Amino acid sequence: MTFRIGPRTSQIIAHIILLLMTIVTVIVLFFIIGYVFKNGFAQLSLEFLTDRTREMGKEGGILPSIIGTLFITVLAIIIATPLGVGSAVYLVEYTRGGLLRKIISFGADCLAGVPSIIFGLFGFIFFVIQLKLGWSILSGSLTLAVMIIPTIIRTSEEAIKAVPQSYREISYSLGGGKLDTILKVVLPTSLPGILTGVILGIGRAIGETAAVIFTAGSSLNMPTSVFSSTRTLAVHFYILAREGISMPKAYGTATVLIIIILFVNLVAYRLMHRFMAKYY
Repeated sequence: MTFRIGPRTSQIIAHIILLLMTIVTVIVLFFIIGYVFKNGFAQLSLEFLTDRTREMGKEGGILPSIIGTLFITVLAIIIATPLGVGSAVYLVEYTRGGLLRKIISFGADCLAGVPSIIFGLFGFIFFVIQLKLGWSILSGSLTLAVMIIPTIIRTSEEAIKAVPQSYREISYSLGGGKLDTILKVVLPTSLPGILTGVILGIGRAIGETAAVIFTAGSSLNMPTSVFSSTRTLAVHFYILAREGISMPKAYGTATVLIIIILFVNLVAYRLMHRFMAKYY
């Protein structure tokens, strides 16, 4: 005798299992954030956020690291976004299968799976030594841009593919050219998906350690230009924790880092929803 579960029962079981998985994921997320905040909030003060770092992090604040993190992340996004989106547009709109598309897609997938320490080694050899940019914000930003380009390519590619073909055909029937259709129809329609890739890239750039410490250095001085060496918040937290310099300040740095990431995500999603409300 074969035991068979009815469609309604199987649907209820699947719903419960998926709900439990979601709850576990959310609990883990809030546990990590809560644990860091519990140990780090006591360190937050105006002096901690606005003072220079002294005695290798034992004293003072983290203002140079905050400025360095923002500089490196913004510059990396400025470099990576047009390259990633442009590559995605080319793959979807200007190639129709074929060997070239397969090569580019395979290369992007391979690049996305490369460990960050390898990117750091590449950035150190190529940007720091070969191009003689030194340990600097520019070297770190270029390295991070190379890291996040595959993410932007893949998310942008899927977003552009999701634009109905009828939108393009209507644009062509009204006399729009290929470029006009891409700029005025395809990209605005796919912008929410593209922004998702950019947000993911921002998150990875802000939290990266290995690639940055090899290329941007770990200077505690206030950065004055893109050629200045700097220590990002992630690197500062890593050094404080690894060397045992000051665990309370390490938790305080991690708390600020998480707050910045949450703030950037909230602002980006807010802008995305405003755009969607305007055009949809």
